[in-house]
Amino acid sequence: MAPSKNTDREAREARDRLRRYTARQTVHTHQSKRRVRDNVLALIGLIVVATLATFTQIYYFSAGPGKPAAKSSATPTPTPTAAGSNIGNVPSASVAEARTWTGDLTLNSVKLGISLDGKAAPQAVASFVTDAKGNYFDGLLCWRLTNSANFDVLQCGTSSATGADASQYSFGPLENTPSDNKYPAGSIVEARTSDNAYGSGHQFFITYKDTTIPADSAGGYSIFGHVTSGLDQLISDITSKGIVPPASGDTSTNKNDGPPVVTTKITSVTIK
Repeated sequence: MAPSKNTDREAREARDRLRRYTARQTVHTHQSKRRVRDNVLALIGLIVVATLATFTQIYYFSAGPGKPAAKSSATPTPTPTAAGSNIGNVPSASVAEARTWTGDLTLNSVKLGISLDGKAAPQAVASFVTDAKGNYFDGLLCWRLTNSANFDVLQCGTSSATGADASQYSFGPLENTPSDNKYPAGSIVEARTSDNAYGSGHQFFITYKDTTIPADSAGGYSIFGHVTSGLDQLISDITSKGIVPPASGDTSTNKNDGPPVVTTKITSVTIK
């Protein structure tokens, strides 16, 4: 009987060991499978997170609020050129009344009939008419005479023998300037400072012969009137007498441009 009991006991112990082994294997297998599943899920989660992060960055920097502001064009905006302006007590162009004015300009004893075009050159005519009616010109000099080829002018309207004008008075714009730079004999033209469309003032010049004056950077010169009579006498009595010659040894002075030999003053100007 004893061996049988021992055999039964050993068999039971063997079965118990087998059950415990089988249970451990089952647990191990289950744990392994769960680890694999967890790892797969974790990997999928990482992929999803990375994908979302990538798309979020793309959106932020391409279409969303993180998109860089557009740079302004490198092409500069042109700066408007400032318009010129009158200086001093310049009368309104409306004074010219857009009509023709007539009168006399007397230089020494030479009376010149004149006609002023208030329509073609209203600002220049307004200035001249205002000066004439105020007796501004009376006693002023015609200080400059030229007699070179195609440049024959007598310039008047200042008290200075050098043409200096201390008054703070200048105006523009340019009016009735010839497109071919030609100023017919008898033209009455506004003198002005070079390269300045608003550089006209009280001074004017008369072309006693056909004259060509090249335009400068500002343009030409405003023709505002014409001599209608007396030009021949102006030539015979004044301009034909010539120009005061330069001092001996003076090579810097143009012998064709200077004060007239006959001192010439504006005796009077009448306008109607």
